[in-house]
Amino acid sequence: MTRRIAMWSGPRNLSTAMMRSFGARGDCACVDEPFYAHYLVQTGLPHPMREEVITSQQADWRDVLPLLTGGGAAPLQYQKHMVQHMLPGMDLDWTRKVTNVFLVREPERVVASFAQKRGLPDPAELGFDRQWQMFRQMSDRGPTPVVIDSADIRRDPDRALRALCTAIGIEFTPTMLSWTPGPHPEDGVWGAVWYDAVNASTGFGGPEGPLPKLSGELAALADALRPSYRDIAVYRLRIA
Repeated sequence: MTRRIAMWSGPRNLSTAMMRSFGARGDCACVDEPFYAHYLVQTGLPHPMREEVITSQQADWRDVLPLLTGGGAAPLQYQKHMVQHMLPGMDLDWTRKVTNVFLVREPERVVASFAQKRGLPDPAELGFDRQWQMFRQMSDRGPTPVVIDSADIRRDPDRALRALCTAIGIEFTPTMLSWTPGPHPEDGVWGAVWYDAVNASTGFGGPEGPLPKLSGELAALADALRPSYRDIAVYRLRIA
């Protein structure tokens, strides 16, 4: 029986590198943002490669669920999810069948990275409030999901991934610390726009420096998002 790990993140986090890490295990199949097409159809947002994304996936979220909860050939399945893709009205009952992990990052870093790529974002696109809302919903019904901060992974990948694997009940393997560069078969078509940095990498980057200094609208946005980050970060794994 396939063990399924759903990793819930926002954009401009470490989510694709984490997908590379789990994919390097040798016993894990990866699924890249399976609700993206549904999100674009429902919101009408003019994302890069919008039509290519829509035609590459099931565009109704209900049709995606068999992939995430049905049978599988690999012992593990890693699901890379963006929390903002989970729109109001999408039932989360299916998440009872998977192990849920929330990947968080400080809002100043997310805002700065997103703005550099696409300009000033809408707060909903960054997913901070939705991430905290989903975490509370899953915690209320139990069990409480695991939370891990990308800064802890960047600071000490070996120790952080060992702690994560222990927390979700799977064996750590050192192969998770490196991967082959370039696009991977599981990547969504949008990887041509968004995955340039991870495609050039062979492992996790080093520790991040000081928080970026933001001003004006970007600073105000990061300040508005910080309460949701702060609330969920209370539950993050303590990496000894």
